[in-house]
Order: sequence, then C-alpha cells, then structure tokens
Amino acid sequence: MSTTSLIAAPSTPPLPAAKPLFSYRKYWAERFGTAPFFPMSREEMDELGWDSCDIILVTGDAYIDHPSFGMALVARLLEAQGFRVGIIAQPEWRDASAFRALGKPNLFFGVTSGNMDSMVNRYTSDRRLRHNDSYTPDGEGGRRPDRAVIVYAQRCREAFPDAPIVLGGIEASLRRIAHYDYWSDKVRRSILMDAKADLLLYGNAERALVEVAHRIAGSGIEADFSDVRGVGFIRNALPEGWVEASADDIESPDEGIRRKNLQHVPTVIRIPSFEQAAADKELYARASRVLHKEANPGNALPLIQRHGDKELWLTAPPFR
Repeated sequence: MSTTSLIAAPSTPPLPAAKPLFSYRKYWAERFGTAPFFPMSREEMDELGWDSCDIILVTGDAYIDHPSFGMALVARLLEAQGFRVGIIAQPEWRDASAFRALGKPNLFFGVTSGNMDSMVNRYTSDRRLRHNDSYTPDGEGGRRPDRAVIVYAQRCREAFPDAPIVLGGIEASLRRIAHYDYWSDKVRRSILMDAKADLLLYGNAERALVEVAHRIAGSGIEADFSDVRGVGFIRNALPEGWVEASADDIESPDEGIRRKNLQHVPTVIRIPSFEQAAADKELYARASRVLHKEANPGNALPLIQRHGDKELWLTAPPFR
C-alpha cells in the first residue's frame, strides 16, 4: 500500500448557514401593523391609512390571500419584514394606466407572470390558444399577455421610469440566460435584458427577496448584490478582484481539482454569449450544460454571459 493512500483526504467544510429570515431589523413601516388585505387601489390604501406602498407586486394571477396563490405568500413574507405591500393583479397591459393605480413604490416593483409560465398558461404544446385559466376568476382565459414578465416590466417602466424593477417567479427563473423559445423557434436573450429590469431572482428566492428588499431600503438599487445567492443583474464589465474562468475549466477530466483551485479566489465562469448560443447549437448546448451543472449550491460558482456590450451576471444558487 502506498503512503499516499494513508493520507486522509481533507474534509469538506460545512455549508455556511443561511441567514434566518426573521433576523433582520424590521423596516420602519411595521408600525402600520398587519393588513387584513393588500391594497389594489388608492381607496383601499386610504382604508389602511397608507400614503404610499413600499413594494408593489405585479402578477398575472388573480389576488386571493391563500397559499395556492404565490404572490399572496410573497406579500405576507415582505409584510413580516415591515414593508407596506400593494398588489396589481392581472392588470390591463395595453397601456400603463393600471400600473399607476397605487402610485410609485418607495422601493421597487416586483414582477411575475404568476404561478405558471405565461406561454404555457396561454398555449397548448401544439401552439393552440387555451380558453381557460385556473388562476383567473371563473376560469376566464386571456387575462394575461404573452411573455407577461416582459410586458409587465415594460409597463412599470412606462408608468414610473425611475422605479426599480425586480423580476421573479418561474418565468423569470427558466429564462434567466439565453434560452431556446419553443413558441418562436429561436434562441432569445435573457429575460432580464428584454424586460429592461434591474434585478432577477431565481429558484427558491425567499431569502434573496428579503435580503434584496432590505438592501434597496438601505442603499437603493445601486447596492452591491454580488454576494446574494439566486440573483441576476447586468454589469458593463468584470469588477476588479474577480477572476474569470471559461466553461472549459469545469468541463475537463480534472474538473474537481480545477474547481477547488477556482474556489480559493472570487471566480466567475464565462459561458458562451447570447450571440454565440444563437448562432451555434453546440455552444448553446455548452451554455445550457454549464448552467445545469452549476446548480449545486455546495460548490456552484457565479456565471456571466455576454449580451451585446453588457454582461449578464448570475450569482450562485440559493442553499434552500
């Protein structure tokens, strides 16, 4: 037996504990207490004694204060942090009027298509229009637009150009990098780029949402979010102090050794750009493969993907 076989392998360090959700100092608006309902109009805000909302959530689902409706859970989570939350549910999206109903949010708009991807919700697999919607009163169809996240974000920007916009939900998560779009049969840009939003939260985003809300409350949308897991944002270039590795660095036979070396310094993995993925199927497959390989929060690294002259940056996925 060789002497090297007797040397104990270094133990894997335990994963750092996630910050408890309710360990944050509550936002000052907690003094308003728990709302019996979340306002959807100025009149309902007046009933609660609110002059404004801190966060306004825009959703493609109806608003019912029940766990079956994800936006109600998100709103209650934010309320528990002390924020005043308003909801704009299934707004008329053809102009910005409905997006001005609650005024400008003090912190940000949170935008989601709802419990389902809007294209899956509206069309069958053979691209036929569905005529019912389980998350709409009376099952009525047609109450949300195609690619609802993009449309809602554009209307929020039209209504209040300087209000920060944060995307979330399944539609934002699944379309966070350059992706193949079945309905148009082409590779589309990251939804963050097309929506022209400020941030994207993906995966199990409860912790990220709470952290982001408090950071925006303290420092504005210009705050640094690079250490928050499950967040996507846009940068002009790689910040100072970071090391860039290519997708090839984690696709080699000695991947484990390379990954250990990379984790000693702030490292981000570059995946093929949107333009490369759109033009070359092999490079598209490479980008998709790396995205899925970097899904283990225990050893995943941040990713960057070039879109034109901008860098899409995705932090490592959340622990749980």
